[in-house]
Amino acid sequence: MNKKTLISAAVLLVLLASACQLSTFFPAAAPTVAAVPTLPVLTSPDLSISQNQLIAIYQQFNPGVVTVKTTTGLGSGWVYSGDGMIVTNDHVVGTETQVEVDFASGLKTFGKVIGTDAYSDLAVIKVDVAAAELHPLPMGDSDSLQVGQTVIAIGNPFGLSGTMTTGIISALGRALPAANLTQAGGGHFTNADIIQTDTAVNIGNSGGPLLNLNGEVIGINDAIETTSTNAIGQPVNSGVSFAISINTVKRVVPGLIRDGKYDFPYLGVTTIDDLSLADIQALGLKSTSGAYVTGVFAGGPSDQAGIHAGTQPLDSTVGISLNKGGDLIIAIDSQPVVTFSDMIRYLVLHKSPGDTVTLTVLRGDQKLDIPVVLGKRP
Repeated sequence: MNKKTLISAAVLLVLLASACQLSTFFPAAAPTVAAVPTLPVLTSPDLSISQNQLIAIYQQFNPGVVTVKTTTGLGSGWVYSGDGMIVTNDHVVGTETQVEVDFASGLKTFGKVIGTDAYSDLAVIKVDVAAAELHPLPMGDSDSLQVGQTVIAIGNPFGLSGTMTTGIISALGRALPAANLTQAGGGHFTNADIIQTDTAVNIGNSGGPLLNLNGEVIGINDAIETTSTNAIGQPVNSGVSFAISINTVKRVVPGLIRDGKYDFPYLGVTTIDDLSLADIQALGLKSTSGAYVTGVFAGGPSDQAGIHAGTQPLDSTVGISLNKGGDLIIAIDSQPVVTFSDMIRYLVLHKSPGDTVTLTVLRGDQKLDIPVVLGKRP
């Protein structure tokens, strides 16, 4: 059995030379005592309108999508602004300070990498080209997205420039590990507010836009989860793709343009939220949801605020390697925390270093509101 792996969707090979069908489901026959609404049947004119809409989106917005080439591979990007700013993934540019940027028109130019952020996996490239070559893409609002919504990816899978694919939003508010960035003393930093889709995204799509049916960028294609590879060992799409939300881009990219970097807020804790019911009972937790604190970093914001990690070993017969006695975070600034993703998403989209947040925790039978002054990620 192949181990499931999370793969960044950028071409990494040095030697490589480089529809949307809406299925309408109808409910079962309704009981005679109540009427059940049915979905409208799509007729040929409706399908034609949908097809024409996709064609129009491609023709209008593909000129704003670029190929980003480095000495070790390629990815995708898109025109962020009319002054030559290109947005892509940090893992696409890597450590390089100059990359090649190829436009849909056939123009090729060098671009300077002016800002990168490994936590969000975003990077900004500056190109100096004629204004007529620049077609900035409009940005949407990822807070307004809904599961089931149709989305479109345009990019360069396997180096096939200008490729368009469609799918739906499969889930919202996911969290992914941020590259190989770990906290001192253990624990993984996290990239939050991730959009999951079933859009066909493959190696080379990284950094390209994920669009809604208005042609607005609502995400940046970033990674895929897969257990499959092609004939030459490249990971291939399995229907689970991930994109960085455009609202994350709106917070991070201006900082990358201005300062070359961006500072994320920092709590200084490690938590776990995928506990089984048996684990929850063994730890003596009073809620089945929330983020259980497994570690607090010495001298960090949560340590200074008095957040508690579990320190009491469980009986070895329990079968889990966790300590009991830790705080269970159930809210942040009165916003419910069902999972860790809820907390980190709130921090990334709404808070900055130096801000104060209030963590609501369950500590045994007590419910406490604890103010924490946020630091910045080290």
